[in-house]
Amino acid sequence: MNPSARSKLISSGSRSLILAAVYIFLFAPIIIVMATSFDYGERAYVIFPPERFTFDAYLNIPEYIENGIYLSVGVGISAALGASLIGIPAALGIVRSDIPGKSLIMTLFRIPLQIPGVVMGLAFLQAYYAIGAATDWYANGTYIGLVIAHIFAATPFVIGAVVPVLQRFQPTLEEAAQTLGASRMTTFRKITLPLIAPGVFAGSLYAFMISFGDVPIAIFLSKPGTSTFPVEVFFALEQEFDTTILAASTLVVIFSLMVLLIIQRFSGLDVFVRTR
Repeated sequence: MNPSARSKLISSGSRSLILAAVYIFLFAPIIIVMATSFDYGERAYVIFPPERFTFDAYLNIPEYIENGIYLSVGVGISAALGASLIGIPAALGIVRSDIPGKSLIMTLFRIPLQIPGVVMGLAFLQAYYAIGAATDWYANGTYIGLVIAHIFAATPFVIGAVVPVLQRFQPTLEEAAQTLGASRMTTFRKITLPLIAPGVFAGSLYAFMISFGDVPIAIFLSKPGTSTFPVEVFFALEQEFDTTILAASTLVVIFSLMVLLIIQRFSGLDVFVRTR
């Protein structure tokens, strides 16, 4: 074997080892959680590999964890819809309008991405207290309070997903439709919306995932009875270890992977890179 071929073989082997190490680093914790979720017991620690295989943990998931999952799904869907209702017009305005300072406007829309979740949660908590002091209605600890905060956090992802899609197709299609007598609403419904649908779909799903997995914002705005799944898990693990939490987390991981596969199928995960 000549030196050049040997060098290429070593280089290829090194890349494979590095790639394998990265995959192990990323997926080993998830695999351990999923595997240990099938070992149901009263221990205050995890044993890997599991001593026995059983579905008992899945059959005994506490009601408060189930309620947290349902609440997280509801808040996530509402936040995704709200972020889409704000993000789609904002993206259209950024791409289609001739207003000056578009880059500044885009930067302002990305501000929530730069604010730590703890700071954002504390800011909303203080704002809700101020509103409550003036109106006697306190949004903290309510469904609508969580949704509003998550819309604020998730909207940049919808804008970031829709803007690149809008920039890829020419406005002449919309102009042609309007020339033929279509109204602005008809043009948007039959021309623009179908073309930007992949970006809207991906952005909405990612907004849902951001809301569903949020801890730092929700932990400030939750109270008993209105705690999301991540917050319930956080407080449950502070008190005592329970394998049922691993079982519920495994179900959520599987659900999240399914969402990612759907996004990859319809839009591609690179839309998230463009969002950032």
